[in-house]
Amino acid sequence: MPEFGDRWRAGWIVLLADHHAPAFFRVTALSVGHHRRSMGVDRAFVARPSLASRAGVVAGRSAVAVRSSTRSAYVVDNGIKWRALPADFPSWSTVYNHFSEWEQAGITHDLLDGLRDRVRLVEGRTAAPIAGSIDSASVRAAETVTGDTRGFDAGKRVDGRKRHLAVDTLGLVLCFLVTPASVQDRTAARNLLARLRYLCPTVRHLWAVGGYTGSLLDWARTLFGITITIVTKIAGQTGFVVLPRRWVVERTLSWIAQHRRCVRDYERLPEHHEAMVRWAMIHTTSKRLT
Repeated sequence: MPEFGDRWRAGWIVLLADHHAPAFFRVTALSVGHHRRSMGVDRAFVARPSLASRAGVVAGRSAVAVRSSTRSAYVVDNGIKWRALPADFPSWSTVYNHFSEWEQAGITHDLLDGLRDRVRLVEGRTAAPIAGSIDSASVRAAETVTGDTRGFDAGKRVDGRKRHLAVDTLGLVLCFLVTPASVQDRTAARNLLARLRYLCPTVRHLWAVGGYTGSLLDWARTLFGITITIVTKIAGQTGFVVLPRRWVVERTLSWIAQHRRCVRDYERLPEHHEAMVRWAMIHTTSKRLT
């Protein structure tokens, strides 16, 4: 795209055929100059050929669409406003429009799923997980978050929203849900498990914290065939102790919080917050392939 000048090379996307996995395309984002530290070098995104076509890589707006959309990771990682994007990026409205288009088309969903499957294969696992963990974390909300989508978590004393996550045994996100912080874990878990059953029907066992006790255990086993094991604290435990299985999903929550845009919730709609979390995990998961 010569009309954008040489400095745009920092965001060009190069498609490379992966000979070890012919069913995938390997999309490598080249980062140079002063963006090297924040975006990384040779960051790999793995997508199916059909996904690449939907993303605009194969035809039409290929360079602009993918370059603009991957700039969303810059916003999430650095926690800046859309209008504060660096001057040598595409205009903030172009980046946001492609960000919105990818979300509406479900491209980021498929991209994250493709990355997770590839990481599992590299780690010697099957692409489809059969076990995982669930947990939640409350996040303080900024004044931009509307009152009807936020709540107060009395246990954590947090006014904002809550992220409910289901991850595999490697800590890679299978699905997640964003609710007001006032929603109890066992209540939101029903919607989370329904989403998990639809997206990852192979999952048969989950580990969870004590907040998921009660009728939820029988409900999940009867309706979805998923058994849930509660990992409780050690008797007499004081201070921080790494508990079996629970640490996996807690580590994933910390991965998300390492992205500045996800430290607090600035999004007006829960769907927008889910999009930010999804890009945070795309950024995190892709690093495990490089």
